[in-house]
Amino acid sequence: MLLWVSVLVLASPVPPPPGKHQFILCFAPVSGQFAPAPKPVISLHPPWTIVFKGEAVTLTCHVSPFLAVENKKWYQWYLGREIIREIPGNTLQVRDSGEYRCQTQGSPLSDGVSLTFSSAKLILQAPPSVFEGDSVTLMCRAKVEKVDTARKTRTLYKDDNVLMDLGENSSFHIEHARLKDNGEYHCTESVTYCCSVSSNTIKIQVQELFPRPVLRANPSLATPGNPVILTCETQLSPQKSDVQLWFHFFRDGQSLGSGSKSFLKISIPSVMGSEDPPYYWCEAWASIPGVYKQSQKFQIPVQIPVSRPVLTLSTPGARAVEGDLLTLSCGAKTGSYPIVYQFLREEVVLGKMKATFGGTVTFHISLTAEHSGTYSCTAGNSLGVQRSQPVSLSVTVPVSRPVLTLSTPEARAVEGHRVTLHCQARRGSPRILYQFYHGDVPLGSSSATSAGGASFSVTLTAEHSGTYSCTADNGFGPQRSDTKSLFVTVPASCPVLTLRTPGIRAVVGDMVELRCEAQSGSPPILYRFYHKKVTLWSSSSPSGGGVSFNLSLTAEHSGNYACEADNGLGAQRSESLTLSVTVPASRPVLTLRTPGAQAFPGDVVELRCEAQSGSPPILYRFYHEDVTLGSSSAPSGGGVSFNLSLTTEHSGNYSCEANNGLGAQRSEAVPLSISGGRPTSDPSRSPSDSDPQEPTYYNVPGWMELQPVYSNVNPKGGDVVYSEVRMIQEGNRHAVASNSALRLLRTYLPSYGPATSQQRLCRPQGSSVIYSQVKVASLPASAAPRS
Repeated sequence: MLLWVSVLVLASPVPPPPGKHQFILCFAPVSGQFAPAPKPVISLHPPWTIVFKGEAVTLTCHVSPFLAVENKKWYQWYLGREIIREIPGNTLQVRDSGEYRCQTQGSPLSDGVSLTFSSAKLILQAPPSVFEGDSVTLMCRAKVEKVDTARKTRTLYKDDNVLMDLGENSSFHIEHARLKDNGEYHCTESVTYCCSVSSNTIKIQVQELFPRPVLRANPSLATPGNPVILTCETQLSPQKSDVQLWFHFFRDGQSLGSGSKSFLKISIPSVMGSEDPPYYWCEAWASIPGVYKQSQKFQIPVQIPVSRPVLTLSTPGARAVEGDLLTLSCGAKTGSYPIVYQFLREEVVLGKMKATFGGTVTFHISLTAEHSGTYSCTAGNSLGVQRSQPVSLSVTVPVSRPVLTLSTPEARAVEGHRVTLHCQARRGSPRILYQFYHGDVPLGSSSATSAGGASFSVTLTAEHSGTYSCTADNGFGPQRSDTKSLFVTVPASCPVLTLRTPGIRAVVGDMVELRCEAQSGSPPILYRFYHKKVTLWSSSSPSGGGVSFNLSLTAEHSGNYACEADNGLGAQRSESLTLSVTVPASRPVLTLRTPGAQAFPGDVVELRCEAQSGSPPILYRFYHEDVTLGSSSAPSGGGVSFNLSLTTEHSGNYSCEANNGLGAQRSEAVPLSISGGRPTSDPSRSPSDSDPQEPTYYNVPGWMELQPVYSNVNPKGGDVVYSEVRMIQEGNRHAVASNSALRLLRTYLPSYGPATSQQRLCRPQGSSVIYSQVKVASLPASAAPRS
């Protein structure tokens, strides 16, 4: 469809000289596009390219009918490159040899036509161009100079071979030129019994009237049932534009139609399954008999909607493992090409490919954990898109190295607590088998079907200290965690206290070893020793075991002992042990008590032996000289007494022993003198007149309070005895051996004889006198030892 004309003015910057014209080059539309206007064509009359000199040839310039009328008003003629004439008509008569061209406004230069005006005696004339199917005449002419009656014969040669003996004729006629007629022609003329003359050589090149047609379909991709226009494309030579062409269309040998039109509208039949599309071709026939040409056969690509594609996933192994190369293949069994394939995961496009011939297309992915999901593919051409069935893919991720954590109720792992071991692989596809180890000994296993790991609990004992690890395995080989150390702190058990003494009994001065030991418990353990409720000593055992403590015994160390063990988890106290410190009996003191100031036969004397210190029971023995008088035990401590009825044989030294199993201690000897007869008493003596008599005490310990000793006299025979009792104040070192306040009750008795008021009592300085009345008490004649 002609919509507009593009005009290009080839103008010289200098105006044309007078009588000359400026031409414009026009472009004419070709198949909807614009191309340069066709070249003018020069025709000859007579139709020979060689003539004899003196003859004239009329040239006619034929231009394209597409040129506007105003562009045909002026014609330029060229001889060689020179313009020889510019005339309003399209014909020119010439007589000179050379190459002629023509041009009109808006057209390009024509092809050149070479004319030869020959002075030869014989020439061979031929048309300037020969097309297939043309009727061609070759003229062999001799120059007529005078009337010649000689008989002459002419012969026509082709490629130096005799083609025909023309006789006296001068022409050779080719009815329908064919390619076989191509060649070089010349002729000769022979005079009988004379000479021969040869003409010029002419090269005949038979040109195609039109090229072999090309069958085209529009649209090039057809859809079954939709119309398609077939066009049989060819083009007549410009010199033969007046020739009428006829067109004939075929499908698989069957005629679809024919006519003068070069196109035909048809409907494309459906193609079933794998059936091949039909072949199409066309034929172009010229009005000249025997000139026709056939196009190549071709199949019109039929647009077949794609079928639903099939997606397949393939991996190197049975399972899709992270790191594997996944191959996705997508193929539609039917469908016109090109087919565009797309690969999708979920709704995300992974890749896009275009297939221009049969088969499937593939797409590759290096798998990661994120590639798990649903895959599909689409196949589409211009008729629509089809989607495959979805295919699920689960990418198996080998487990990573797991992490082991230990959790206890408190900061420290304590025996009896429940510890939880948790093993977790950060990456890995379930199902994952977790195995827990104490050292290299398996503790237990657990399978996890989802993320989060697995746990294992154990109640702690001391044996659970050590290193722990775990493994994770989902079928690709176990991965082991780093080891974790666990130290189980064992609370100190109830300790055992032992006392070790040098002998069977604990004796003052002995070095006793107190040992406290908890049979179980994590070090360090702090031990404390107690006497009653008083802390004696403490010590830490950094490596476990017990500790010992040495104590030098005194009497005050008797009592209950205990110890404690503490390692930070609560103090544990031992059972109490009672320690009785045995005090060796001290050197006893022996006192003799007689009824009077003097001892007489028949008196009963009291011997009292007492050790001021010593653990009971104490066994006392009394001696007269070295003869044992008797013995007595004091089960609760203190002293014992022994009564002896005196005879004259009892004068001498007396002593006693105190023994509580730690060695006997003997007192100092006390002499006793027994008088021969008892003197007569003076009843008129008053107690105040008599001289006081004191019994003698030896080695009295300063800290011991002594009982008063009473001596009664009755010089007047009355029943009242006056006794003087004095209190000795502190500081009297003759009677006191320590800083203790002691009371010494001493009775001062009156001297025998008449009482005198002038008699003074010998009073110890610093004492006070207490008088009291005491009734007469009769002593028995004899007495047994008493405690």
